[in-house]
Amino acid sequence: MDSLQNIKQRFGIIGNNISLNRALEKSLRVAETDISVLVVGESGVGKENIPRIIHQYSHRKHSKYIAVNCGAIPEGTIDSELFGHEKGAFTGATQSRDGYFQVADGGTIFLDEVGELPLSTQVRLLRVLESGEFLKVGSSKVQKSNLRIVAATNLNIPEAIQKGKFREDLYYRLSTVEILIPPLRNRKEDIPLLFRKFASDFAQKYKMPTLRLNENTEKILTNYRWSGNIRQLRNVAEQLSVLEKNREISPELIKSYLPNSNSQLPAIFEKETKGSDFSSEREILYKVLFDMKNDLNDLKKITHDLINDENIDSIHKKNKAIIKKMYQENDEIKDEDFKNEKKSFEAVPLDTNKNNLKDKVEKDKYEYAETIIEEETLSLLEKEIEMIKRALSRSKGRRKLAAKELGISERTLYRKIKQFDLNKNINE
Repeated sequence: MDSLQNIKQRFGIIGNNISLNRALEKSLRVAETDISVLVVGESGVGKENIPRIIHQYSHRKHSKYIAVNCGAIPEGTIDSELFGHEKGAFTGATQSRDGYFQVADGGTIFLDEVGELPLSTQVRLLRVLESGEFLKVGSSKVQKSNLRIVAATNLNIPEAIQKGKFREDLYYRLSTVEILIPPLRNRKEDIPLLFRKFASDFAQKYKMPTLRLNENTEKILTNYRWSGNIRQLRNVAEQLSVLEKNREISPELIKSYLPNSNSQLPAIFEKETKGSDFSSEREILYKVLFDMKNDLNDLKKITHDLINDENIDSIHKKNKAIIKKMYQENDEIKDEDFKNEKKSFEAVPLDTNKNNLKDKVEKDKYEYAETIIEEETLSLLEKEIEMIKRALSRSKGRRKLAAKELGISERTLYRKIKQFDLNKNINE
């Protein structure tokens, strides 16, 4: 068997990274078998080289090798492309056609971007992996195929399984052996080698001198994140080869070709929140609502402290239980009541100054004196009803003004009117 160096030269692989060498060694070990292989890695790392190596060093090397980009085939025709179809199976099927699985019989088929396959096609693929059997579209005759399947994806398959986008049983059948290709940022020692190789290739292609890098420029290339991996590095080398007259690449020049080259922080990808249907406007409204609730709670606390103050005279203390009951409303404000609550809160200025509030309590005790002097036998509930009636009467049935006078929200007042059947007071 050839050495790693010979394999790299044969397939144009540049680099001496340990993880890369381990992936190549793994490929050679599984090539002699027929087990399924799943190649994983980010986009642009060179995953397409692995199935070619596996095929060339297997006993199927004299048979066909077909590479299929699953993400580039429309969902409506993917089954026909892979498994073939019979004449008249669908509109436009004027003749029978063999699919890739039938054409590659005896060889190797490489399914690139296998994570993009629709679920219905995944079921068909699972049957091929388990028994080697498949059905053409529009046919009931079982077809047999003896081929080697190698798949590749840049998706996080376990995450796709959780979201219901990829079958778990298919994943375990494909990943009998899983080969990981490291991203370019984890192969920093290979970046200068790759750049020089690309620069040399483009110099020959465009018949111009080769680009040269100094030590500082190499450091910038090495420390850059390269989110597009080898594909991005190749594009940068080609742009420099074509556009720049000066063949000595300075650090300032290379930075102009690298997006966000001044930032050495790792890229942060926001995780998609499941069921996240709230707009920023809704979030702002919630924040305003919570702030208003906090202000109201502060006001309640100050009022309770004043009610418990021993300097308040006995007449006002008789009304203390009623005021406490009014403030012990449910603090939870539902989203559908947000508008009414907001109007009610805006109508009542929140003065959290304890001295001002205490003066107001002292003033209010004389204004409410005639309304709260009732027979001692009246129950707490009767007093509450009487106060609501009087407030509605003074406001001529306008709930907003009555709620403001009582110091409660309009929604709470509406609930109590309904509870005590006081609708007639609104029209009086």
